[in-house]
Amino acid sequence: MIMAKRMNPAEPNGPGAIEDYRQQARHFQVKSREYLAEGELHQASEKGWGTAAWMTKAIALAYGWEYEKHEQFNVVLKNVRILTGNDRIHDLRGTANDLHRNFYTRRRFLDAADIGVSLDRMDELLELLEPLLENGPAE
Repeated sequence: MIMAKRMNPAEPNGPGAIEDYRQQARHFQVKSREYLAEGELHQASEKGWGTAAWMTKAIALAYGWEYEKHEQFNVVLKNVRILTGNDRIHDLRGTANDLHRNFYTRRRFLDAADIGVSLDRMDELLELLEPLLENGPAE
């Protein structure tokens, strides 16, 4: 007799993983604003990136799309753009990648106002992605 493998709740993609990814994205969203207010521009940028990356992980898992490597972030968001027909996803993906690049940029070349605008765009991205979790394939 062949036994079905049971999902271990501690496995990265086990039960509750989609909600874990969503909550982590929302946590990073809050932290990005806190770091920006403190003038910690590298951390604000990286948490802005994390906001997008973790919500994208939730989407990938919900839809059965692979997202195990950094470059798959772009692939998943391309799939979302195709699925939704919303070309704004492409621009927001680019903004997320710019935030990630900021982590490797010298402080003197970072601008708090620009990072704030980018964080606003990550808020927009989350607002576009979250309904896909509510209305799309279930966990």
